[in-house]
Amino acid sequence: MSKRIKNKNRPGGMPESIRKFLVALKRQPSMIPLTVLIIAFLQYSLNLTHISDTTAKIQGTGMGLCGFCTMLFSMLSLMCFLNAFPRRKKPVISMIFLMVIMFGIVFYCDYHYATLIRTALNRADNPVVLDSSTIYIAQAWNVLQDHMALLIAGFVITALLPVYSFLLRKIDTSIQVEDYGRLGEIDVSGED
Repeated sequence: MSKRIKNKNRPGGMPESIRKFLVALKRQPSMIPLTVLIIAFLQYSLNLTHISDTTAKIQGTGMGLCGFCTMLFSMLSLMCFLNAFPRRKKPVISMIFLMVIMFGIVFYCDYHYATLIRTALNRADNPVVLDSSTIYIAQAWNVLQDHMALLIAGFVITALLPVYSFLLRKIDTSIQVEDYGRLGEIDVSGED
């Protein structure tokens, strides 16, 4: 039966929960950019109602296609990311290349959609007016701006993965085991 350490803070060390978290990050540092990309995907997909309502109201050229491409390529880029960084193996360059292309497509679609919203609000003939009944347009604008910022952050964190992987490996997460002087008493010769 293993003994549990009652004190969470070990003398001269870090709390066990932080140590375990750092060990997990050292084994798979690609979880950091993956978390940011999942947050970006969830931020967009959970606010898709505002995007859809804005598309129905403005009906700009290609708005529906931009929304569709953003969802599709966001999911596909997550799949490429998972295949690009397999556990404890070298990164797959072709998957990273595909993922970067998909990031570019998603970013372009978000930017184009935001441009169509701005054009609809500022056009000379029959501009869309923001009021309490069309507040979802402003919310869609905010969703797009946040999504683009999260995409840029995810791309930068992914590009810096080799740097902070190296720095994470420098953190000492080893456990000091004391033998209380009994290590010499153990018979390892295999004789009965």
